Amino acid sequence: MSFRPPPLFPLPTERTLTRRSFLVGSASFAAAAALSTRARGAVASAPTFSAYPFALGVASGDPTPDGVVLWTRLVPQPLEPGGGMTPEPVDVAWQVAEDEAMTRIVRRGTAVANAAWAHAVHVEVEGLAPDRWYWYRFKAGSETSPKGRTRTMPPAAASPERLRFAFASCQKFETGFYTAYEHLTREDLDLVVHLGDYIYEKGPAAADTPRRHNAPEIFSLDDYRARYALYKSDPALQAAHAMAPWIVTWDDHEVANDYAAAIPERPDRITTEKFLQRRAAGYQAYFEHMPLRRTALPSGPDMLLYRRLAFGRLASFNVLDTRQYRSDQPPGESRQPLNPFILDPKRTIMGVKQRDWLFDSLASSRAGWNVVAQQVMVARVDSEPGEKAGYYMDKWPAYETERQSLLQHIHDRKVKNAVVLTGDIHNNWANELLSDFDRLESRSVATEFVGTSITSGGDGVDQPKGVDVLQAENPFVKWHNRERGYVTCEVTPKTWKTDFKTIPYVTRRGAPLTTRATFVVESGRPLLQRA
Repeated sequence: MSFRPPPLFPLPTERTLTRRSFLVGSASFAAAAALSTRARGAVASAPTFSAYPFALGVASGDPTPDGVVLWTRLVPQPLEPGGGMTPEPVDVAWQVAEDEAMTRIVRRGTAVANAAWAHAVHVEVEGLAPDRWYWYRFKAGSETSPKGRTRTMPPAAASPERLRFAFASCQKFETGFYTAYEHLTREDLDLVVHLGDYIYEKGPAAADTPRRHNAPEIFSLDDYRARYALYKSDPALQAAHAMAPWIVTWDDHEVANDYAAAIPERPDRITTEKFLQRRAAGYQAYFEHMPLRRTALPSGPDMLLYRRLAFGRLASFNVLDTRQYRSDQPPGESRQPLNPFILDPKRTIMGVKQRDWLFDSLASSRAGWNVVAQQVMVARVDSEPGEKAGYYMDKWPAYETERQSLLQHIHDRKVKNAVVLTGDIHNNWANELLSDFDRLESRSVATEFVGTSITSGGDGVDQPKGVDVLQAENPFVKWHNRERGYVTCEVTPKTWKTDFKTIPYVTRRGAPLTTRATFVVESGRPLLQRA
């Protein structure tokens, strides 16, 4: 990165902080025991760097009514092991202000960037006013980060008039330029939701691609760190992170393609022990590079990612993890009809604890709109025309009993305005979720919006072949498209409006943005109306 912000006035040192503000502000996410036993004299308070250390930008995430997580990572040499940093921990000062000029500072503190966690910083800021925008920045030594903009959620009992957010997924670096993020940063958004495949784990593509990386497939912690650094070095992605807080979850490529719990895609090529080592590396690197709270701190190959966030009483976001706890995909073809193996009630895509948590969250919610932000398509789309049936086995239909249980739960508990957000498939879909997919005339109990990829799959098409046959076979599919882009949603107490924003190409720069389709859902009527 060649960008270096202009010099700013010095941020306060630890000596200017009260004990309470230091304890609240020093939100380094390394294990508390390790921090408490580290002598302060071993921490570099005035470090020097071989190059600009904030080369990966800044980010914020998981906002609450009184706070938000702020993130950065010190990495003067992003693609080198260790990021070009020495092993010693480093003090990183931070500020939060009410204005973009950073003249009205409301919170400040110091965090420790620790080598064990890639010199990343996670600050859990508290004590902010609800439902308002803030600006933030970091400083290490004489270097100052770019500024980021973030916001807090409305109070829990508030009834906001509007929420506007975007969701995105699947941003394979080498297959295209992040033009979609350039457009997204111009949107008026409160939040950005990322549904997974933030990175891809494979080596360089065999064919010519718009962008290249020469690293082989990644397995070690240093490998995963370098891959995140490559992706996050993109200016458009940095700008999208800096514009608003993100709510993130992963899919499979943050570790390895099509893995299921402790089972890799090809178990004949790697032992369970080796795969769990790889999963631990992938999980740690994910945490190190995302604006996540300490509740998500990984422990070896385990990491608690599912959680709930609320935008007042207007909308509740139930963020799922459908990779870490799932049963293995069915053996055989990637597309199969329903069979006794698939219908086994013990098969799960969420795991028992997450399923119980989600069902309780939905049943007890008082929100006007109940969002399930997750990875793979819930609608049971039959991809075989005629009498023969075929469903993709990496999606919810491979866990059919649990899929049915979720929709039955929404129906039986009268969950208000359930909306599922989905990524993964590199296509756009607008689906109504039926109470019984064996009876296509049954009523819809929820809606599902599936967003396409940012770049994965390369250039797409507006009108894919056979879409008329697909919709005739699956009348609950109201629209389907295979361009690239992202999705914006505007939520009010009475309506939910979804705009599918697409670009015609990603293999060269400068693609224009089009609102390809718009759907409206009225509160209390889980039906898709084309606008």
